[in-house]
Amino acid sequence: MPYANAMKKSIFSTWVIEIISALLIILFVYAATSKFLDFQKFQVQLGQSPLLTAFAKWVAWLIPTIEIIISLLLAFSKTRLLALYASFGLMVMFTSYIIAITRFSDYVPCSCGGVLQNMGWKQHLYFNLVFVLLSLVGIFLYRKEVVDTKKIFRESYLE
Repeated sequence: MPYANAMKKSIFSTWVIEIISALLIILFVYAATSKFLDFQKFQVQLGQSPLLTAFAKWVAWLIPTIEIIISLLLAFSKTRLLALYASFGLMVMFTSYIIAITRFSDYVPCSCGGVLQNMGWKQHLYFNLVFVLLSLVGIFLYRKEVVDTKKIFRESYLE
């Protein structure tokens, strides 16, 4: 019977990880697509950022490309843990940028595309923090699921 309990937890964890991955994929594909569709505007806005002016052309290509790559990695179970770590890192960087730009700059351009550019900075910060937390939950559950699966396999093998 302990296997049935472990299997229920594993199924629940798997679904939560799938939902988190899907949400991150939607976010990153939407954001990257918005940036590529209005690439000139995105590049100009990055150029207006006091923190990114010198790197605007380079960053303008790099950010949406990374978002697409992470989305692809999230789609496959073999690369999902790596992608969850990458999602966490990228969202922490975006969140840190928002904190830095709102605290230390007089001019605060928003280089986010689509609907995200209509958010205020406080809303944007909370939005990003939700995705940072989702990434962390995904990492925690994924690692726990791998450990639990190995444990179940070992126990059933030893019987």
